[in-house]
Amino acid sequence: MLTARHIDRVVEAALDEDAPWGDLTSAYLIPADAVATADLVAREAGVFSGGDVFAAAFTRTDPTITVALAVADSAPFAAGQVLATVSGPARGVLTAERVALNLVQRMCGIATLTARYVTAVAGTGARIADTRKTTPGLRALERHAVRSGGGHNHRYSLSDAVMAKDNHLAVLTAGGGDVTSALRDALSALPHTAHVEVEVDRLDQIEPVLAAGDATVRIGTIMLDNFSIDDLRSGVALISHRVTVEASGGVTLDTVAEIAATGVDVISVGALTHSARALDLGLDVRLDAAATTGRPIAD
Repeated sequence: MLTARHIDRVVEAALDEDAPWGDLTSAYLIPADAVATADLVAREAGVFSGGDVFAAAFTRTDPTITVALAVADSAPFAAGQVLATVSGPARGVLTAERVALNLVQRMCGIATLTARYVTAVAGTGARIADTRKTTPGLRALERHAVRSGGGHNHRYSLSDAVMAKDNHLAVLTAGGGDVTSALRDALSALPHTAHVEVEVDRLDQIEPVLAAGDATVRIGTIMLDNFSIDDLRSGVALISHRVTVEASGGVTLDTVAEIAATGVDVISVGALTHSARALDLGLDVRLDAAATTGRPIAD
């Protein structure tokens, strides 16, 4: 869940980065009493995300600025559509403009890409999920954007669940032990409430991993990593609904439908956050001439 605390932390850091000692250009070129109105306009179609983040960039810069959102997060929009309107002191509007746009363009790009993946697997029952391949410091925003696009979130952090990947298993079995025993010993002290996921990269690893669970701590998810389509089908059949089956590795819009058709429950896609293109949105600023000294504002 994207909280006010998450938003404040990111927006304040971004504003401090962009205007650490104020906005020199606006301070010297823009009259102090100038008032502006600005429309957030879509230059291309997409799915909206980040309305509260966009608004926070302006209100943290100047609390007298008002932001009226015309669309809600998760809503689709068309090219040319006005998504929000900003009104208030022109200096503050211009100071916050770039931070507000950077964040909302990024979030809308992720939401739009996610929606394409979700559409591609519609009717299969497969869930599209993100990964931890997020921009450092922006995870809460980017994962909210995934949800805006109809996707789901994987574990939020390393603290949320046990996820044994190939490197973990290599260390566990370095002394020559088998995967089943090594996993069972390692998980024996784990609270029964913890979710356990294990990554496999071969079909013959599935049964040994499943055997590591017991009545207290069970394997909840097996990730089939970089499996061929045929091996995904075989893996799903072998697991036979005993645990959640996740597919991961090399997933693209061209391949995701075929992967979903194998019967996997979850498809995790790192590209949702690490490769999403910022959507083309613009802020069209106009001057409220009646409330200024008459000096122009640069758009």
